[in-house]
Amino acid sequence: MTLDTVPNLRDFDQRLRDEANEEATLEVPQGEPTSKTQIIAIYGKGGIGKSFTLANLSHMMAEQGKRVLLIGCDPKSDTTSLLFGGKACPTIIETSSKKKLAGEEVAIGDVCFKRGGVFAMELGGPEVGRGCGGRGIIHGFELLEKLGFHDWDFDYVLLDFLGDVVCGGFGLPIARDMAQKVILVASNDLQSLYVANNVCSAVEYFRKLGGNVGVAGLVINKDDGSGEAQAFAKTVGIPVLAAIPQDDDLRKKSANYQIVGTSESQWGSLFAALGDEVAVAPPVRPTALDQDGLLALFDSKDTGGEVTLVPATDADMRGTKSKPKESLEVVYDDV
Repeated sequence: MTLDTVPNLRDFDQRLRDEANEEATLEVPQGEPTSKTQIIAIYGKGGIGKSFTLANLSHMMAEQGKRVLLIGCDPKSDTTSLLFGGKACPTIIETSSKKKLAGEEVAIGDVCFKRGGVFAMELGGPEVGRGCGGRGIIHGFELLEKLGFHDWDFDYVLLDFLGDVVCGGFGLPIARDMAQKVILVASNDLQSLYVANNVCSAVEYFRKLGGNVGVAGLVINKDDGSGEAQAFAKTVGIPVLAAIPQDDDLRKKSANYQIVGTSESQWGSLFAALGDEVAVAPPVRPTALDQDGLLALFDSKDTGGEVTLVPATDADMRGTKSKPKESLEVVYDDV
């Protein structure tokens, strides 16, 4: 059985090819942003705690009297799960598909929900192997524009993006000047700081093209006090907005979908201070590190920094099949 002999598979294969071949426009708008709404994109490695940070930050901002919209831009669609006590929020992409099949239009009440003064929604994404997650992000924002995104009245719009996915859709806020600033979430480990450093590189790249987005700072999550994330922030030239400690109480409350970004919690003051920092932190141009500079933040014994690269040989590659090759060179006897 081949793709050519099964029409449905052949059509599906062609759709994927067409999608991959679509040209993505990366024109960068010129001039300073003018919107009164602060649109902030939060980036970090998958699983680093962006959703935990954003759910509690948005809840605290709402308690402080701010109008806040939280948009999950992760195909896992788990940004709002903590805010809604573990309940799954219908995604924009899935809802749009169902409504289209039924010949109906998507209404704001189909995709946007509220709790504790926070308005929240999930863009969603395709199932594994059924489309491009980044292009799904683009389609999701196109639908938001049809729903009136640019006319909505919020003090803050917080966008939760994966930082370890490098395709164009996930770089949308930076590439298209959709956000005024970026906040990074990382911990004291090499992989999360590697992702944070990549985002800094993207910000600088688009600034050189005339963009305006900058990095407002770093939130250190699960901070064990070892200091690598602090050193990273200092080296690339961005402030630390908050250090959320590695604490068993936080871990348990997060696992049980309990909000701690409230004045009723012992952690309320931490998120209140983070909200204050987020409000006033200016977008700056970071100085991204090269790989050696990033490794230098850590003890070489922990990162393998003392490893020497040993070139492989042709004999290594051939293994048991290796044998001397006869030379075609003509060798003359000494005269």
